[in-house]
Amino acid sequence: MTGKASDAPVWDAGLLDLPLSDIDADAVSAFAKQAAEAGRLASFPSTVEETLTEIGLIRKGRLTRAAALCFGKDPSSLGVNFAIRIGRVSPASQMRDDKWARGTLFEQFHAGLALIKGHLSVTYRIEGTARTEIWEYPLVALREALLNAICHRDYSDAANFIQVTIADDMLWCANPGKLPSGIRISDLKKPHRSCLRNPLIAKTLYFAGLVEQFGSGTLRMVEAMRNAGLPDPEFREEMGGFSVYLYKDRYTPETLRSLKLSQRQMQAVMYAKERGRVTNKEYQNLNGVSNKTAYLELKELVQKGVMRIEGKGRTLQYILK
Repeated sequence: MTGKASDAPVWDAGLLDLPLSDIDADAVSAFAKQAAEAGRLASFPSTVEETLTEIGLIRKGRLTRAAALCFGKDPSSLGVNFAIRIGRVSPASQMRDDKWARGTLFEQFHAGLALIKGHLSVTYRIEGTARTEIWEYPLVALREALLNAICHRDYSDAANFIQVTIADDMLWCANPGKLPSGIRISDLKKPHRSCLRNPLIAKTLYFAGLVEQFGSGTLRMVEAMRNAGLPDPEFREEMGGFSVYLYKDRYTPETLRSLKLSQRQMQAVMYAKERGRVTNKEYQNLNGVSNKTAYLELKELVQKGVMRIEGKGRTLQYILK
């Protein structure tokens, strides 16, 4: 697949000089069926051209970059690094496994998620006759992190790729391109407006039922991690791009003992884990100690990076980091 895109207001809307035969008709047909079943296409288009026109991937009679990335027979011709690299590292940061998810954006998503799951452990909870899978990280959070990277990466940066790194204690998903103008890191854990860098790609993922509502992916990550009893995801702008960090439970008894915490401090951490915070007064009541002792032992938890302080005076409380 070759073709140079014409100028367009956004990258994924750029027009290509490509024949319709460069599009995988079977992939488009499967997508149309999926979109219709999800109730996101009012009618079921009968041809590839009708389907792509319906969702805006053909403009002025020409294929867009989004069409080539989502349904092209050779999407890598637009950029060899339009792919996802998944690596598993050891505690010493040595690469144990290094694989790539390539193909259309749909193929990258499904292959990437499968590769990530291959490096994670899963347990099972039995309730009656039902068996529930419990992954190291909630699948909702993994899906949203990966979809966010695919949907919002800066495709004009063809030299870089989406990177997923899996370590013993955390998972890191990074994509080229910082947050769009008008959105700040502090906005991502509360309801916020959607700023789409790649609106056609985002709309296509939405029609396919992979994206529920624009601007809500980070909120679903937060909710999923909290529901699983895990730390909130951490969002960062760094190294010219955007990163999501998912952490395992850092507050197990084994981990806390490795920090040389006292039994009283460990009890306070468990208390804060259940309730979201602990105050000086609650620490006193939990452990039967004085105000001064509670202050000193909570201060040590802050110094060891286990907790952070929020508020002042009577509203001061200690939050797990």
